Amino acid sequence: MTFSSLVVSEIMDNPLAGETPQARLKQLGMMNLLYTLHLADIPLTLTNITEMTGLTRGGAAEPIDALLTRGLLVDTWVKNVQGKGKARQFEIAEGIFAKLKSISAR
Repeated sequence: MTFSSLVVSEIMDNPLAGETPQARLKQLGMMNLLYTLHLADIPLTLTNITEMTGLTRGGAAEPIDALLTRGLLVDTWVKNVQGKGKARQFEIAEGIFAKLKSISAR
């Protein structure tokens, strides 16, 4: 199973309360973008995401918040690029990679 297949299963098979199909599709797109950034060693920050997508910060935060709720992402606070303030940085949850390893080990 590939990363994309696992993410599709995690999101589409487990809708959140009140969640629309459109919201789930946004999450799928966001996870694919985040995985691409992860592979390129680009920090997963709202700034990098909005620069790559053209989304507003709120538009990017909406699917990210749902992915955090699902446990597919984790977030931490880090110093921003200028080193003066704080920025939220995201990581793909280690559990996703653990599931991929266990599936491919079968």
